[in-house]
Amino acid sequence: MYEFLREFSVSYGLVAMMIVFVALCLWPFRPGAQKHNHQAAQSIFEDEAHGE
Repeated sequence: MYEFLREFSVSYGLVAMMIVFVALCLWPFRPGAQKHNHQAAQSIFEDEAHGE
């Protein structure tokens, strides 16, 4: 059982982790994310508009 799990993690586990990594890296660049990205980038300046 250990050998099977080891071989599985070395082959398919690595591929699965790479796919998840690439998907998470590309997630902010999807077409519908521009509004959310801009809102997150400007959220740290919300209090500065009121003179604080």
